[in-house]
Amino acid sequence: MKVAAKELGPRGITVNSVLPGAVNTDALAADGPPGVVERTIAQVPLGRIAEPSDIADVVGFLASHEGRWITGQTIHAGGGQF
Repeated sequence: MKVAAKELGPRGITVNSVLPGAVNTDALAADGPPGVVERTIAQVPLGRIAEPSDIADVVGFLASHEGRWITGQTIHAGGGQF
């Protein structure tokens, strides 16, 4: 990602990655061990797991004009949990 940001930057292309924490999906509850959602929530400083729209908003910002000066970065979107 950092190499791509350096190579594509001269063409005005930004390259970033988003590292989400737990996201409230059917797969999280169905595929995890019993109580995984509750244990995860207890570890997140913001007190909940992400909704898909929480992550989409971060991606949307990075892709927007407002995110134009951010490149070569990994954005942790885990509600404070790393």
